[in-house]
Amino acid sequence: MLPSGLLSVDPSVFRCTRLTMQLADEWVEYVAATAITAHAKVYVMAIHHFCEYVDEKLGPEAEAVSLADHGLFDLLIGWELSLPESYAPSSTYPSVLAAALRLLIVRRDDHSDRAVAPDLARWARGPALLAAGKKTERDEFSRSEKQALVRTAWQSVHAIRKRLDEGWALAEQGQHPDVGSWTSIADLLHGLANEQITPDDVRRHIPPSREWPPELKAFATRPGQDLVPQSARQQLVRQLFARLYPHTFDLHAFRVLLMDATGYTSEEVTGFGENQVEFLPKGVRLTLLKNRAGLLRHRAFRDQPAPADGPQPQSANADQVTMDRPRREASAVVRQLLDITARTRAKAPHVTDTLFVAAAVSSRFTAEFGKWDPQSRVNFSHWLDAMGVAIKGDRHIGRLRKSVKVEKAIVTEGRISDAADDHTEEAFAIHYAQGTTLRILSGRTIATAQQHWFDNALARVDGPTVVPDSSTVVDHDLLKDTGLSAEEAEAILAGQLDMGVSHCKDPYQGPYSRPGELCAVAPLRCLECRNAWVMPSNLPQLLLFQRHLERLRTILTPPVFARLWGQSWVNLRAVLEDRTPEEIALALKHIEAGQAVLDLPLAANTEFDA
Repeated sequence: MLPSGLLSVDPSVFRCTRLTMQLADEWVEYVAATAITAHAKVYVMAIHHFCEYVDEKLGPEAEAVSLADHGLFDLLIGWELSLPESYAPSSTYPSVLAAALRLLIVRRDDHSDRAVAPDLARWARGPALLAAGKKTERDEFSRSEKQALVRTAWQSVHAIRKRLDEGWALAEQGQHPDVGSWTSIADLLHGLANEQITPDDVRRHIPPSREWPPELKAFATRPGQDLVPQSARQQLVRQLFARLYPHTFDLHAFRVLLMDATGYTSEEVTGFGENQVEFLPKGVRLTLLKNRAGLLRHRAFRDQPAPADGPQPQSANADQVTMDRPRREASAVVRQLLDITARTRAKAPHVTDTLFVAAAVSSRFTAEFGKWDPQSRVNFSHWLDAMGVAIKGDRHIGRLRKSVKVEKAIVTEGRISDAADDHTEEAFAIHYAQGTTLRILSGRTIATAQQHWFDNALARVDGPTVVPDSSTVVDHDLLKDTGLSAEEAEAILAGQLDMGVSHCKDPYQGPYSRPGELCAVAPLRCLECRNAWVMPSNLPQLLLFQRHLERLRTILTPPVFARLWGQSWVNLRAVLEDRTPEEIALALKHIEAGQAVLDLPLAANTEFDA
């Protein structure tokens, strides 16, 4: 039996045995030369895909085919072009698999003593026939999903500890089954715990399931399932082992908790052994290995301070940062993991590079103690279903790391250098900054900033107050309702405060002159002044002022015009757009008849483009 997690290529399962052996030899040499780990699986997939394709197309004739055959060229082309049919649109897998097979053929062609047909070598060294595709980044878990994951993982850990404690306590009450009974749960546990019997002994000595006592039948039956006579012995032995040692299903909870507490990848939190753990007075230091990047890091994780009595002040991000209970402490999780796997690790002294060690009973009733395989028959998705955790989208443990990275980005107030403390800033921007939560928060931040500056701009931009159009009777009451005093309203109606293009409620308190001095910039800046009041009677002068600004637009460059007259131009257009065509036509008649004149200072006719 192959060790858990070991990759292999078995030529005997294909008709094209010779071709499979040639590709497998190149793959083995390449892995040994490059020491690649996770990416080695891609080459296995490529070999399997291609050899299955050859078997399907050639049938019995596939037995004699090899890389030295010229007739293999059309099959290679057809295989590469058929790859996208098995994957989603824009998937990266087709191009990656094709590139992997090309590399193996190129390596074989590089050896003079290994025959490769010339057309196959040209294909392998030639341009790719498939586009690279587009990788879809996984989104992080939502806040409620992550809370449910962590809460359920802690509940699972407590249930595991309770189950194992009860199992070993019951084993201490038993005796050897030959002395006691082969149908006694306590005696069976005692014999297995003390290595007095083996799982195969249980298979050989225990009577048929129909003769079992009710408590033994209930013990061997899984929740929600019936006891199947044909597999009753195997179910019983596995239930007995589950009372003594943690199994594959149990360790998913510890991986969830360690990823949540540390923020590191699944590969790293399951890749340190007992010698890589150092407990500190207020935390734990772990040695983490990331095989894909070849990084070995020593990281200290401090315990969270105990909450003080009384109400605690809430931070600005209190509604965004997940605060699960029990407190998320890496040291507490590591201690639980060390304690629960202690007996299993003692049975597997050859495993020193991980604390994730599980026990199992094979179909041949052999006890196995070895490394945990998270991609086994009981994977993360099965754990979610069994624990009743509802997850939307892809059920991939990598989404949990993204959730933790999002929290770190929020806590550090968006500083990428702090959030990307265990990888490059480029990696954070590509793989983590595209998550839904950060996009929403970024959008809120941008919108808040824009609103802030917009509000400030509105507060600083001074503009006139426009009195309703000429169809409305303008009287003292109307002007007083808009905020003018009785004296100011009377002066405006009498025309005493007419400054040219508008009236001014107080020309001695203008924003462009010293208090107490008569405004020196009227009427050029009246349309930017908060003291200005535009009356219906000012429409002819506004049209004349529009002509003046249009002339300046033809003289000045756009940046200069926008800087000098941009606000006046915008406000003027807004005022004129509120007037009806009939009002504008009547005002133009007044201008043509010489009844409206715009008096501008002499300097208004000279502009310098500077």
